[in-house]
Amino acid sequence: QLQASGGGLVQAGGSLRLSCAASGRTYSAVGWFRQAPGEEREFVAGINWSSSTIDYADSVKGRFTISRDNAKNTVYLQMNSLKTEDTAVYYCATSSELSGLRVLQVLGWGQGTQVTVSS
Repeated sequence: QLQASGGGLVQAGGSLRLSCAASGRTYSAVGWFRQAPGEEREFVAGINWSSSTIDYADSVKGRFTISRDNAKNTVYLQMNSLKTEDTAVYYCATSSELSGLRVLQVLGWGQGTQVTVSS
């Protein structure tokens, strides 16, 4: 099970940190995705739980940072220099491998958390 939190309203250029608390350990990777109104859900960032290998979508490289806390079974998405185009519902999900996240091969989804960036 996944529990996402941390969304909110922020001005362009601001920052937010999302959290995804995961229970159970039958997955190898955790990722963040987002879906804007009228758009398809897209991959944002992912992390391999054991190796800490990380992958980012080009649109967020240099602005977003994904990390994990083993003790808390939690994955974070630090979002800096937010843009209006980052506005979306953000979801976390697990996968059996990091590469699967990019093609939305996921084992399970958490509930979404709304991120709204105002101009």
